[in-house]
Amino acid sequence: MTIYYCYDAYCGWCYGFSPVIRRIAEEYKEGLQFEVLSGGMIRPSTPTPFGPMATYIQTAYTRVEELTGVKFGEDFLWHVFHPEETDWFPDSTMAAIALCIIKEAAPGRQVEAAADLQYALNFEGRDLTDPEAYRHLLPKYGIDESEFYTKLSSDTYREQAQYEFALVQQLQVTGFPAVLLQADELKFYLLASGFTDYDTLKGRIDAVLAEAGR
Repeated sequence: MTIYYCYDAYCGWCYGFSPVIRRIAEEYKEGLQFEVLSGGMIRPSTPTPFGPMATYIQTAYTRVEELTGVKFGEDFLWHVFHPEETDWFPDSTMAAIALCIIKEAAPGRQVEAAADLQYALNFEGRDLTDPEAYRHLLPKYGIDESEFYTKLSSDTYREQAQYEFALVQQLQVTGFPAVLLQADELKFYLLASGFTDYDTLKGRIDAVLAEAGR
């Protein structure tokens, strides 16, 4: 049985959900597989400034903090509160490609890797469209720098990321974060759509496992 965690590196609510899904992944690692899929939340046809999104985040981020307990970092919030000065042009694609590369190198640490990418953005204020935003994570996951950057610019891993975007749509995920459990080839359970607290998510997983006789 596999848990699919559908997220996007730019999703603030996914950042708030990171502690929950990391705890769940640790607790159920012996009995369930965990697969993280990038949803491609931001894919503009032409580069679009961060400013309009930043204006929305100025009020939304406090709600995420209050409900989830995570904190957004000062370096990220500088961009949020300086929409006329920030040089960010958000796009989910590079972060999704990077996650595909990390997943290949460390398949059992997918949830951890997704959380690291979100922390890099939302706390450390790294621009995820900048290839340098990922360099600090490579030693942690045992990835050679030259190999990583070759893959980051390759069509192969871009196509993998785009496949994940399409798969998330096929799973009929309409918002992030989302958690699904695949019980067999055709049977999926939607366990979370939007931020869900640990106790609620654990209860839903246990109910499905009990139904399946696990």
